[in-house]
Amino acid sequence: MAINVFTFSGNLGKDGEQKFLPNGDSIVSFSVPVKSGFGDKAITSWLRCSLFGKRGESVLPYLKKGQLVGVSGEFAARPWTNKEGQEQISNEVRVNSIELLGGKSDGNQRPANSQDGGQSDYAPPPAKDKPKPSFEDLGDDIPF
Repeated sequence: MAINVFTFSGNLGKDGEQKFLPNGDSIVSFSVPVKSGFGDKAITSWLRCSLFGKRGESVLPYLKKGQLVGVSGEFAARPWTNKEGQEQISNEVRVNSIELLGGKSDGNQRPANSQDGGQSDYAPPPAKDKPKPSFEDLGDDIPF
């Protein structure tokens, strides 16, 4: 059995777009650049992402150019032929989950259906001053 899960993050290259299939189903698509490598060997690959149905429709207003997103989905390298007759490869991801990253400080707001329940103003309560754990706290009964 093979598992195809691809997870990445990046800033949208342009606003999300919505199209409809002949049967009326909605497809929301957006592109995200992902860097790999280091220094002069670094490359940027553009990933075309598709989100189907109501989930895509509900997040579309927040898919604006520059929005930082975290995406997880099924990757496919789909061949296509350009106008000159040359075969090209389109790197595509069928989105299973998307998270809008960032907050009000960078001008982005999360929708009410984001994974944090729409709590974009939420800040966790301040941590109480507790002593930091140390190896001495483990005791002698280590179970391995």
